[in-house]
Amino acid sequence: MATPPPPLRRATLLLAAVLVGALASTARADLVISRADRRVDLTSHIVRVLSSLKVENVGPDPDSQVLLSSPNIQAKNLAAIRAFATEGKVKGPSTVLSIEVVQPSGAPPELTFFSALLPKPLEKGKILHLDVLTVFTHSLQPFPEEINQAEAQLVVYQDSAHYLSPYPVKVQTLAIRLPGGRVESYTRHPSAKLVDSELKYGSSEELPPFSYLPVIVHFENNNPFAVAKEVIREIEISHWGNVQITEHYNIAHGGARLKGEFSRIDYQSRPYVRGVSSFRNLIARLPPRAHSIYYRDEIGNISTSHLWSDSKKTQLEIEPRFPLFGGWQTTFTVGYGLPLQDFVFYSDGKRFLNITFGSPIEEILIEKLIVKVVLPEGSKDIEVSAPFPTKQWQEVKYSHLDIVGRPVVVLEKPDVIPEHNLYFQVYYKFNNISLLREPLMLITGFFLLFLACIVYMGTDMSISKSSPSYLAKLQWDEVQATVQKIQGIFEQCLAVHDKLEASLRDLSRTGDIQSCKAARKAADAQFKELSKELKPLLTSLQSSPQSYQIWPKVSYYY
Repeated sequence: MATPPPPLRRATLLLAAVLVGALASTARADLVISRADRRVDLTSHIVRVLSSLKVENVGPDPDSQVLLSSPNIQAKNLAAIRAFATEGKVKGPSTVLSIEVVQPSGAPPELTFFSALLPKPLEKGKILHLDVLTVFTHSLQPFPEEINQAEAQLVVYQDSAHYLSPYPVKVQTLAIRLPGGRVESYTRHPSAKLVDSELKYGSSEELPPFSYLPVIVHFENNNPFAVAKEVIREIEISHWGNVQITEHYNIAHGGARLKGEFSRIDYQSRPYVRGVSSFRNLIARLPPRAHSIYYRDEIGNISTSHLWSDSKKTQLEIEPRFPLFGGWQTTFTVGYGLPLQDFVFYSDGKRFLNITFGSPIEEILIEKLIVKVVLPEGSKDIEVSAPFPTKQWQEVKYSHLDIVGRPVVVLEKPDVIPEHNLYFQVYYKFNNISLLREPLMLITGFFLLFLACIVYMGTDMSISKSSPSYLAKLQWDEVQATVQKIQGIFEQCLAVHDKLEASLRDLSRTGDIQSCKAARKAADAQFKELSKELKPLLTSLQSSPQSYQIWPKVSYYY
């Protein structure tokens, strides 16, 4: 017998006790399950259960629904449920059934019931083949919850060896597919048999309604427990021929937390021994004609990625900057372009986008997915058709050359798994004339720019010669020219004065009076000529109205 964690063991015993009391009050005698074969896939951290049921109506009246039940401890982790039905003794083409949550009268609160609505009532004595796929998240509990770098990851899974149903079950089997590796323990019943990586619980017969036989499996699972806390997926449509996809990821390892220190040396030397519980890469399967693919984070482009592409698929291998152990997380962005004609179509006067909802990354659980569809500016009459319930609202995004902004349809859904990667449609009306808006804005802008340049180059920007400011400027220029001339005459006077002083020094040294008289006579003649030149300049300067600030200084030196 496996040894589960104490809380899990107590919950199992409590559920078994509750179901014994529920047997008489909620049993449905109209339908009987002739055979129930269940296959549980535990190779990933997302648990998938496929139940193949053969349902027979043994009651007097037709029945239009089949009730499905699940314990609350499992139903709270239910991410998706689908049912496919075929009526008749031999299986044929199946019909997808709509499923809704119901609460039958007298049902215990520890159980969650679902109603699979039949396309037509099942008549008395008729047989219905029903395939039910249920997908659960967070159903594999790490045990132990913390491991060191070299340890393998062990998880615990709980279920029932008997098919839990409100109807009697004549024959049932259970097969649990394991990922391989070691199996620590499992619940041993007489019919239990472990062969390779498959645990089988053999045939059980004549089971009453709500029959429950606890099964707990403790096994090794080192597959990537990739859990995205939040993913924002933006789909921007351009009617110039491109659909741009940008996906922002915040991914964590949802398995057993790393205990102790991480050794990069040990990991690089033996990564599959000293890091067996970590995951190093993720695989994203993109549409066949994806182009302009990039993968980056806050630091910049991440070169540790690989891309394979052919006519049928495009596969991107994403390798983070560091391996992810339990509790570790990383953020990055993936972007790529898609041909418009492959995803946007026209029907009944409307265009519509037909694209998948979820993430292209394999086996990833997204706890919160936000899908934003950015439509071209001018789109109207917007409608959304999704294959499952989502929270929806609209926003406005402004980009280059936008006037009123681009309408954005936002869809939000929790607990998104690969089974939710279905096509959804966004319908909208868009006038082709709106395509010319941005080119016309550019043409008009450049035309106005060139026109402004032409007008500027052909316009005389000089000041009029009759304006007071222009006349004042001319007068000021004349004053500056006169001042420069006066300054030149002063400099000449100083030069003559220097020559006269030099002749006096020679007289005191040599006693040559005649030379000194000649120098004095020449200086007097030069001073006389300079005085004649200076007089009209001073008169002009004194009479100018622009020289009121300069004249006092000039007259002082004169």
